[in-house]
Amino acid sequence: MELKRVVVTGIGTINPLGNNLAETWESFKNGVSGSDKITRFDASKFKTQFACEVKNYDPNTYFDRKEGRKLDLYAQFAMVAADEAIADAAFPESINKERVGVIHASGIGGLITFSEEASAFALGDGTPRYNPFFIPKMISDIAAGQISIKYGYHGPNFGVVAACASSTNALIDAFNYIRLGKADVFIAGGSEATIYPAGIGGFNSMQALSTNNDEFKTASRPFCKTRDGFVMGEGGAVLVLEELEHAKSRGAKIYAELVGGGLSADAYHLTATHPEGLGAAMCMKLALEDAGMKPEEIDYVNVHGTSTPVGDIPETLAIKKVFGEHAYKINISSTKSMTGHLLGAAGAIESIASIMAINHGIVPPTINHKEADPAIDPKLNLTLHKAQKREVNAALSNTFGFGGHNACVIFKKFE
Repeated sequence: MELKRVVVTGIGTINPLGNNLAETWESFKNGVSGSDKITRFDASKFKTQFACEVKNYDPNTYFDRKEGRKLDLYAQFAMVAADEAIADAAFPESINKERVGVIHASGIGGLITFSEEASAFALGDGTPRYNPFFIPKMISDIAAGQISIKYGYHGPNFGVVAACASSTNALIDAFNYIRLGKADVFIAGGSEATIYPAGIGGFNSMQALSTNNDEFKTASRPFCKTRDGFVMGEGGAVLVLEELEHAKSRGAKIYAELVGGGLSADAYHLTATHPEGLGAAMCMKLALEDAGMKPEEIDYVNVHGTSTPVGDIPETLAIKKVFGEHAYKINISSTKSMTGHLLGAAGAIESIASIMAINHGIVPPTINHKEADPAIDPKLNLTLHKAQKREVNAALSNTFGFGGHNACVIFKKFE
């Protein structure tokens, strides 16, 4: 059986750098930090008092009051990103909706809704007064369901949970369904909204978050010797993936081709990456094999690069294992230095950064770097401080999640 080709025909996002694709790409190019003091709640008693929040977000701009009350913030971000991506794809009215699916990921789902409902009960008199929308607002698959309901898409529909690798898994699942001929189009991506006491407090207790409250703007500093943890981000990012001939038949614009995906497990630790990057290296190799590509064909690697002391080093070791001498010829960057860590949505927003790098010949930078880490090879081009111009014919994007989940995707310039 000959596998079908899959292309990207629509993009949508809302994230700490912008409330649409155009704003986001400008921020990526210019090395903008999305980090600031937390405004969503009083964080003065928390070890971490800053995060990368979505800016200037008013749900009433996107939803009527009745509809918005039925959606957790993570699902709102999903709908906003999906609306932009679907509008961008410009489907004809005649599209066969039975052949359009939705796979939308979230590592945690409706944390805010769960926390609010649980707190209300705990602080009450013991009488259960739960909101009838509590469960459908909270569950992590509901964003996919809401998108399909709004647009009437009857194809495969589900959510994916793989911690911080969730939305990359969603893209790979959609990719496989399309190339096997099971659907023509997928709306695929992820969203997350955990900048809330339970989210910040929970990650603080694990010592995973940066506590650099004095330098919050530059606290997300992947590869830097002074890094002390990741910065929480939030938002949503969605791609429209489409079978090539289906896209060509309707004259769709094509951003890039999705050519390969790799999945692996560290099978090592609950939260830590394998210190030698074994699972990460396996994942990248599998993605290259799936794409039928040699390591020398990759120009840019958008790394997981969370800015954690234990996470960044193994990823660079894995890149050197996979790419050999070519590792010194590629651009490497962590856009989490700008967006913060969008958890389950990380893979989707970083795929967008990779696709836009291909389209514009500009590699987004790794910002906030202050001091070289002697454990990281100084010959690697980490694209520090400023974006770099270069032709990007192929880009690989890495995501790794708690539980040892690894997922990588490769995008190529469409020819």
